[in-house]
Amino acid sequence: MSMEESFLSYGFIQRAILAGLLSGLACGMAGVFVVLLRISFVGVCISHAALAGALVSVFVGLPPLPGAMALSLAASAAISPLAGRGGISPDTATGVVFSIMLSVSMLALGLLPGARTDGLGLIWGSIMTVTGADLYFLIAVITPFLVFLCAFFKEVQAVLCHKDAALAAGIPAHSISQAMLLLLGAVIAAGMKAVGGLLIYSLIITPAAAAYQLTYRLKTLFVLSALFGVLSCWMGIWGSYALGWPSGATIVLAATGILLLCVAFSPKRRERALMPPESL
Repeated sequence: MSMEESFLSYGFIQRAILAGLLSGLACGMAGVFVVLLRISFVGVCISHAALAGALVSVFVGLPPLPGAMALSLAASAAISPLAGRGGISPDTATGVVFSIMLSVSMLALGLLPGARTDGLGLIWGSIMTVTGADLYFLIAVITPFLVFLCAFFKEVQAVLCHKDAALAAGIPAHSISQAMLLLLGAVIAAGMKAVGGLLIYSLIITPAAAAYQLTYRLKTLFVLSALFGVLSCWMGIWGSYALGWPSGATIVLAATGILLLCVAFSPKRRERALMPPESL
């Protein structure tokens, strides 16, 4: 039996490949929201909220995913109202929520008894340990994401391209933006076990940043970002199995390699090189 055949014969590898497909697809497409809206710090904040929720759940003896989902959605929903009612900038509101979630994460991790193996596993992640229930959870998250994207693609496109113009045209831009944040939170929570609470955000933004180097079309951007997300996960799974490296870190390194290739061969890069200096 060849290495490839033995690799695919294990049940945990088969589940990891399915998890990589679902996680890469969801994270890649969600990353388009982050890249085009330029809300990188918001994504970092939500990923730490998911980690905090998971650690709190483990501390009280509950499964981590429901807690991760609850706090990531809470953080997604809290940023805009905090900024509006508190009279502070969205960036400041995001920083406040981020600091709270980071503190909760460290507190819950510090209070875990024993060797804290479960807590550390949530921080670093391991796609090799996903279960059938985790796969169903991923499907339950990605289905409404795809439904929303297909049903409101024109509205999403308007908000991503020019939010003020979308508002002027009568599109409920604030509601669409809030829905995108909530879906981002759900995707981060669902994919956290595969990549880890500290690395999940890299799987969100890096495939989308790579895809952004290759196209100006939004539909193509979503497709390429999803493709790069899946490829990153599958390359990471293979690399982890073949080299014995941690799977979460290997997935992120694979995504980074794809980004570097896209930057090197980006048509946008060549266009910028041909532009006169005063137009840059």
